[in-house]
Amino acid sequence: MNTPRNTPRGRPGLTPSPYSKEPNLEAAVYVISVAAELTGLHPQTLRAYERMGLIQPGRTGGGGRRYSHRDIERLREIADLTSAGIGIEGVRRIMQLELQVDALRARNEELLGELEALRSGLAARAAVQPANKLPVLHQAVGQSVVVWRRGS
Repeated sequence: MNTPRNTPRGRPGLTPSPYSKEPNLEAAVYVISVAAELTGLHPQTLRAYERMGLIQPGRTGGGGRRYSHRDIERLREIADLTSAGIGIEGVRRIMQLELQVDALRARNEELLGELEALRSGLAARAAVQPANKLPVLHQAVGQSVVVWRRGS
Protein backbone atom coordinates (compact mmCIF):
# COMPACT_ATOMS: atom_id res chain seq x y z
CA MET A 1 0.00 0.00 0.00
CA ASN A 2 1.47 3.33 -1.01
CA THR A 3 0.57 5.87 1.68
CA PRO A 4 2.27 9.12 2.64
CA ARG A 5 4.41 8.88 5.77
CA ASN A 6 2.19 11.10 7.90
CA THR A 7 -1.14 9.56 6.86
CA PRO A 8 -2.33 6.60 8.94
CA ARG A 9 -3.56 3.56 7.07
CA GLY A 10 -7.31 3.20 7.01
CA ARG A 11 -7.74 6.97 7.36
CA PRO A 12 -7.34 8.28 3.80
CA GLY A 13 -7.60 11.93 2.92
CA LEU A 14 -6.75 13.26 6.35
CA THR A 15 -3.45 14.86 5.46
CA PRO A 16 -3.84 18.62 5.95
CA SER A 17 -3.12 21.08 3.21
CA PRO A 18 0.28 22.71 3.64
CA TYR A 19 -1.59 26.02 3.55
CA SER A 20 -4.05 25.03 6.29
CA LYS A 21 -3.79 27.07 9.48
CA GLU A 22 -5.66 24.52 11.59
CA PRO A 23 -3.71 21.48 12.79
CA ASN A 24 -5.01 18.13 11.66
CA LEU A 25 -5.86 16.14 14.78
CA GLU A 26 -5.84 12.90 12.79
CA ALA A 27 -2.37 13.34 11.24
CA ALA A 28 -0.13 10.59 12.63
CA VAL A 29 3.09 12.45 13.27
CA TYR A 30 4.42 11.43 16.71
CA VAL A 31 6.85 8.52 16.98
CA ILE A 32 6.39 6.13 19.89
CA SER A 33 9.07 7.73 22.06
CA VAL A 34 7.46 11.17 21.74
CA ALA A 35 3.99 9.72 22.34
CA ALA A 36 5.28 7.96 25.46
CA GLU A 37 6.82 11.19 26.74
CA LEU A 38 3.68 13.23 26.01
CA THR A 39 1.43 10.74 27.81
CA GLY A 40 3.75 9.74 30.65
CA LEU A 41 3.43 6.09 29.66
CA HIS A 42 6.17 3.60 28.83
CA PRO A 43 6.56 2.68 25.14
CA GLN A 44 5.87 -0.96 26.02
CA THR A 45 2.57 0.14 27.57
CA LEU A 46 1.66 1.87 24.30
CA ARG A 47 2.45 -1.33 22.41
CA ALA A 48 0.36 -3.35 24.87
CA TYR A 49 -2.59 -0.98 24.47
CA GLU A 50 -2.29 -1.41 20.73
CA ARG A 51 -2.32 -5.22 21.07
CA MET A 52 -5.42 -4.93 23.29
CA GLY A 53 -7.15 -2.81 20.66
CA LEU A 54 -7.44 0.31 22.81
CA ILE A 55 -5.44 2.40 20.35
CA GLN A 56 -4.66 2.09 16.65
CA PRO A 57 -1.68 4.21 15.66
CA GLY A 58 -0.86 4.86 12.04
CA ARG A 59 2.06 3.11 10.37
CA THR A 60 4.84 4.32 8.14
CA GLY A 61 5.82 2.48 4.99
CA GLY A 62 8.51 0.69 7.03
CA GLY A 63 6.03 -0.35 9.74
CA GLY A 64 6.94 2.22 12.41
CA ARG A 65 4.16 3.49 14.63
CA ARG A 66 2.97 7.07 14.31
CA TYR A 67 0.53 8.58 16.80
CA SER A 68 -1.88 11.44 16.08
CA HIS A 69 -2.96 14.16 18.47
CA ARG A 70 -6.26 12.28 18.98
CA ASP A 71 -4.28 9.12 19.79
CA ILE A 72 -2.31 11.08 22.40
CA GLU A 73 -5.55 12.41 23.94
CA ARG A 74 -6.99 8.88 24.02
CA LEU A 75 -3.84 7.53 25.67
CA ARG A 76 -4.04 10.26 28.32
CA GLU A 77 -7.66 9.34 28.97
CA ILE A 78 -6.70 5.66 29.31
CA ALA A 79 -3.92 6.63 31.73
CA ASP A 80 -6.33 8.75 33.81
CA LEU A 81 -8.88 5.94 34.00
CA THR A 82 -6.34 3.26 34.92
CA SER A 83 -4.75 5.52 37.55
CA ALA A 84 -8.24 5.95 39.05
CA GLY A 85 -8.32 2.17 39.58
CA ILE A 86 -10.38 1.12 36.56
CA GLY A 87 -9.23 -2.09 34.89
CA ILE A 88 -8.44 -2.40 31.20
CA GLU A 89 -11.78 -4.07 30.40
CA GLY A 90 -13.56 -1.26 32.25
CA VAL A 91 -11.58 1.29 30.24
CA ARG A 92 -12.50 -0.53 27.03
CA ARG A 93 -16.20 -0.49 27.99
CA ILE A 94 -16.12 3.19 28.99
CA MET A 95 -14.54 4.10 25.67
CA GLN A 96 -17.11 2.05 23.74
CA LEU A 97 -19.92 3.79 25.61
CA GLU A 98 -18.37 7.20 24.90
CA LEU A 99 -18.31 6.36 21.18
CA GLN A 100 -21.97 5.32 21.36
CA VAL A 101 -22.90 8.55 23.13
CA ASP A 102 -21.06 10.57 20.47
CA ALA A 103 -22.87 8.67 17.71
CA LEU A 104 -26.24 9.19 19.41
CA ARG A 105 -25.55 12.90 19.83
CA ALA A 106 -24.69 13.19 16.14
CA ARG A 107 -27.87 11.31 15.20
CA ASN A 108 -29.90 13.54 17.52
CA GLU A 109 -28.50 16.65 15.82
CA GLU A 110 -29.35 15.13 12.43
CA LEU A 111 -32.92 14.40 13.52
CA LEU A 112 -33.32 17.90 14.98
CA GLY A 113 -32.25 19.32 11.62
CA GLU A 114 -34.80 17.17 9.82
CA LEU A 115 -37.51 18.19 12.28
CA GLU A 116 -36.74 21.88 11.78
CA ALA A 117 -36.88 21.44 7.99
CA LEU A 118 -40.26 19.69 8.26
CA ARG A 119 -41.62 22.41 10.55
CA SER A 120 -40.45 25.09 8.12
CA GLY A 121 -42.09 23.22 5.24
CA LEU A 122 -45.37 22.94 7.13
CA ALA A 123 -45.30 26.62 8.08
CA ALA A 124 -44.68 27.59 4.45
CA ARG A 125 -47.47 25.29 3.30
CA ALA A 126 -49.89 26.75 5.85
CA ALA A 127 -49.05 30.29 4.72
CA VAL A 128 -49.91 29.43 1.10
CA GLN A 129 -53.25 27.66 1.76
CA PRO A 130 -56.37 29.85 2.03
CA ALA A 131 -57.80 30.31 5.48
CA ASN A 132 -60.92 28.36 6.42
CA LYS A 133 -63.95 30.63 5.78
CA LEU A 134 -66.41 28.57 7.82
CA PRO A 135 -67.51 30.05 11.13
CA VAL A 136 -66.25 28.39 14.26
CA LEU A 137 -69.05 26.98 16.36
CA HIS A 138 -68.53 26.94 20.09
CA GLN A 139 -70.58 24.51 22.11
CA ALA A 140 -71.76 25.78 25.44
CA VAL A 141 -72.15 23.36 28.31
CA GLY A 142 -75.56 21.66 28.21
CA GLN A 143 -76.39 22.75 24.67
CA SER A 144 -76.36 20.78 21.45
CA VAL A 145 -74.90 21.80 18.12
CA VAL A 146 -77.20 22.06 15.12
CA VAL A 147 -75.73 22.07 11.65
CA TRP A 148 -77.54 24.49 9.40
CA ARG A 149 -77.33 24.09 5.62
CA ARG A 150 -78.42 26.79 3.25
CA GLY A 151 -81.21 25.84 0.82
CA SER A 152 -82.34 22.66 2.52
